[in-house]
Amino acid sequence: MEFSVDFFLDPFRFAYMQKAFLITFLIAIPMAAMSSLMVLKGWSLLGDAMSHAVLPGIVMAYVAGLPLVIGAFAAGLFCAVATGWLSANSRVKEDTVMGIVFSGMFGLGVVLHVSVRSSLHLDHILFGDMLGVLWSDIGATALLAILCGGFLLVKWRDLVAQAFDGLHARAIGLKTGLLHYGLLTAIALMIVASLKAVGIILSIALLVAPGAIAFLMARTFTGMLTVAVSSVILSALIGIFASFHIDSEPAPTMVLCLTALFMVAMVLGQVRDARARRASASDRRLFGKS
Repeated sequence: MEFSVDFFLDPFRFAYMQKAFLITFLIAIPMAAMSSLMVLKGWSLLGDAMSHAVLPGIVMAYVAGLPLVIGAFAAGLFCAVATGWLSANSRVKEDTVMGIVFSGMFGLGVVLHVSVRSSLHLDHILFGDMLGVLWSDIGATALLAILCGGFLLVKWRDLVAQAFDGLHARAIGLKTGLLHYGLLTAIALMIVASLKAVGIILSIALLVAPGAIAFLMARTFTGMLTVAVSSVILSALIGIFASFHIDSEPAPTMVLCLTALFMVAMVLGQVRDARARRASASDRRLFGKS
């Protein structure tokens, strides 16, 4: 394959490819920031649950003639609140409750979709339709990204404090309940914002992988945020660009790039930890002899 200038510029000459890049970059920063917080809080499975739970909301909103965004948001938020209530009022562990709730709601969504004859394409709901993005979709995504990004920016220090030590955050007077449900609401909104680009299933990758990569590579939370955002943007550039030339779907290709970055981060982390252990052992021997 000849790597000429046209090889690199061709994807940017088509409007549908430009829209694909744009809508992905709009969700990159808020999703990466939330991913970092969710990894620290141990909420990765909750993101999975909320992503699956929006399907029945989408179908019911379609039947009721409401905007699909409203149904998806309501269903995702209901899943998060129901999971919290069930785990607080039963002896079943929270991860078990999440598995039951999200699988039940996803099953309900599939049953409703099959029983209701609609023009909704299940593949597009599950895996997105990045190449079919309209300017109205980009506008809606930009609005949701600005709302969620604004919340994260205003409450950033409080959210970080709660993520590291919830008891300390409560002790210093932070409204942890408001922060908890505010973050849940922001997660639900960003899942809705990412539906057109990557769909229900692949939005899970954007909520988990960037934070996991950053956790392996960075030592500070600011570093985590930088690595998480960079990993999403790099995966988007490589994945969408590669999908154009190999004729694949851009969203799954982007997720494959995120997975590859995670594997690289894991190997580099193992190498770094091994060097640190050797250096520590060498220091112990040195000071032990002296």
